[in-house]
Amino acid sequence: MFDLPLVEKFVVEEGGSLISQELDLFTLRLDRWWDDLTEGLKVYGDSFDDERMRRLIKIMIKYAGERSEELRYLDEERVLRPNWFQSEKMVGYATYVDRFAGTLNGVQDRIDYLDDLGITYLHLMPLLEPRPGDSDGGYAVRDYKKVRSDLGSMEDLEDLASALRKRGISLVMDLVLNHVAMEHDWAKRAREGDVYYRDFFLVYPNREIPDQYEKSLPEVFPDFAPGNFTFDESLEGWVWTTFNSFQWDLNWANPEVFLAFVDIILSLANRGVEVLRLDAIAFLWKRLGTDCQNQPEVHEITIALRAIARIVAPGLIFKAEAIVGPADLVAYLGVGHNRGKVCDLAYHNSLMVQIWSMFAARDVRLGAFALSKIPPKAPTSAWITYLRCHDDIGWAIDDLDAKSVGLDGFAHRKFLSDFYSGEFFGSYAEGLVFQANPQTGDRRISGSTASLAGLNRAGKDGQLIDLAIARIVASYSLIMAFGGIPVMWMGDEVALLNDDHWAEELGHEGDNRWVHRPKMDWHRVENRRNDEVTMRIFTGLKHLIDVRKSLVQLDAAVEIEVLDVIDPSILPLIRRHHEGSLLILSNVSEGIRYYPISELVNNGIAKPFDALSSKYLNSDRNGYIRIEPYEHLWVIHKD
Repeated sequence: MFDLPLVEKFVVEEGGSLISQELDLFTLRLDRWWDDLTEGLKVYGDSFDDERMRRLIKIMIKYAGERSEELRYLDEERVLRPNWFQSEKMVGYATYVDRFAGTLNGVQDRIDYLDDLGITYLHLMPLLEPRPGDSDGGYAVRDYKKVRSDLGSMEDLEDLASALRKRGISLVMDLVLNHVAMEHDWAKRAREGDVYYRDFFLVYPNREIPDQYEKSLPEVFPDFAPGNFTFDESLEGWVWTTFNSFQWDLNWANPEVFLAFVDIILSLANRGVEVLRLDAIAFLWKRLGTDCQNQPEVHEITIALRAIARIVAPGLIFKAEAIVGPADLVAYLGVGHNRGKVCDLAYHNSLMVQIWSMFAARDVRLGAFALSKIPPKAPTSAWITYLRCHDDIGWAIDDLDAKSVGLDGFAHRKFLSDFYSGEFFGSYAEGLVFQANPQTGDRRISGSTASLAGLNRAGKDGQLIDLAIARIVASYSLIMAFGGIPVMWMGDEVALLNDDHWAEELGHEGDNRWVHRPKMDWHRVENRRNDEVTMRIFTGLKHLIDVRKSLVQLDAAVEIEVLDVIDPSILPLIRRHHEGSLLILSNVSEGIRYYPISELVNNGIAKPFDALSSKYLNSDRNGYIRIEPYEHLWVIHKD
């Protein structure tokens, strides 16, 4: 394909903007990441020729030369400590800028709040310029080089990133890879007849090929965006639109698309973004006869992009937004030959689903089985664990997993949808059905953590309020102790309920996911000490964060194991560390449960001490410790 000496020659010829020391460092990093780069580019074969490689090097040198002194320092720091994001001190927070603080400058004014809460990782949801009107929550990007005008400017983004960094908080942003808005300049040029930009998209003159693809393609939004192709009169053809008719899928088999995104990624890195969330990454590569997700080329392209980032901006890491089945998930962190080469972070969607499933069923057996099947991740990577996010909850329960514990997968998914929409008799939850598909039985759920956990329906009943609070804190205890970076969704710390007025905002009326995207109630935050419910939840979650940061066992490099289930209502997890093991016990029911202390002793915890309550655990005369309703224990050995 290419040889390194030739490319190093390109570097020397194009590297006039770099001083001698910077050029030497660039060449050193190029040599270090050369194999990853070239292996990833093999997906393009001979089409990625010497001319394109020279253009790639030119883009990389341009951004390397423009990197600020502050970011160069960050790069060196991250090179010396590449496992920074695996630390037990990492705790995340995710929010929309406008819902949280109005503008980017408003977010900067709230850094004290985030710092006091213990946040070290701030994910700001899509903020690049979207199409006007419905933009799928900002995921239909019109311009990757501009910030939404009502939120601020690129200069404001850069200032915010710097201010956050000074407080030990890394800025995280979305990068939509799979598609652009139909109003994007690339799409406009394609409609105007520009052949170069038409090839940025997947366009077919008739339905012959689209119909062949449709035989194996699922529908992401069957309610309001059925099918995967949209006819465009200007193109005189059917353009691939996986998500919405206004979101045009990009043709990643075209190396020009790859080069365009290299420019975008490095420009965002130079604004100070430290983590890029690679949105819809699973969909990048299309192959007839498949569901066009998780194709091997997706991982190869990501390896090449990551290598480029490591060469130019080592302070930047990648996070995979791959909401896929457990069998496909680990590949986004790298398996086999690609182990540790793909993304640094990935969402643990399966954990999120299983937590909600366990609490609804009051039974951990399905969750324990499913989680135990997930292969170990690369030791240099980390999971993103979360309870809620901006999106709906899709019930990704595998039929074979369900069958293994005596359940019917279809029936259990229906139970979960009925339970969390409040339709199931005795349910405490209050959510909304999202994207019901009668053909597949798929019925996803929207709703805030507090509302799904029962706080809406509790009313003023003190006992029901206590149970709802306990569920919220217990659920967050699991994501805080599982490992990786736990990410809190905005407002969960003060138990924001469903937004009853979600449909009244222009452009939101057709998408009930806005029910769990309320505006931050700063009055509630600032007066939390005067509201017992808010204060109990805030202090409960803050306590989890504080204790988490004190336990070395929660470093993401330590793998988690699922122990044998002894009581169907208690999930037992263990993290084995050379300084001693951490045993996590979570009661997912309203009942008092008992767990044999011999299990703790057998796992090296002779003197069990619960780090959350700061108390030693004692057994009864039968050798069992008592676990209260929804109680969660983080148990270590302490002399």
